[in-house]
Amino acid sequence: MEPDLDPNNRLMPLTAYGVKAMSIGFLIPQDSPVAWRGLMVQKAMSQLLFEVSWPKLDLLILDMPPGTGDVQLTITQSIELAGALIVSTPQDLALRDAVRGVDLFKKVGVPILGMVQNMSTFTCTECGHHHDIFGLDGVRKKCEQLGIKLLGDIPLHARICHDADAGKPTVVADPDGPQAQAFRDLMEAVGKTIGLLP
Repeated sequence: MEPDLDPNNRLMPLTAYGVKAMSIGFLIPQDSPVAWRGLMVQKAMSQLLFEVSWPKLDLLILDMPPGTGDVQLTITQSIELAGALIVSTPQDLALRDAVRGVDLFKKVGVPILGMVQNMSTFTCTECGHHHDIFGLDGVRKKCEQLGIKLLGDIPLHARICHDADAGKPTVVADPDGPQAQAFRDLMEAVGKTIGLLP
């Protein structure tokens, strides 16, 4: 499904489950690689921000790959950000990139809202045993070292992957499950941190 154009020739965001979204992935063939140099990536990011017919939004979330490159710098210079939310698995190698991201946003004056520990604990569906595949509480410990909040802890669970592949958020597909509760807890923590929730 490709986005439509509005009367002003701007792209219309796609909507599912009440969430409006726009992505480079919507604009190129599914199997085509995005082999772009920095300037092309910056231009594309600018188009997604300013040439899409966004309605009035409560919140605009920019999902970016880890790193401290041109795109992150361009965004911090183009719009005023409420803050940065850093997502990482608990393993040391991933945390190194996450810490670089924290440092970059601090240097350019963007508040760090906190961190999210992703793919943390796997709970065996047969025996109920917990397995810390990527390490135990690496993000939690890093938050303590850096003096920032841990806003959420998303488990490693096949249901999350299955729901994403099916195009249905876990909070819709299995609203009473523990994975959905982890996402709700995260959104509540973020909402309170930025003042959207009391």
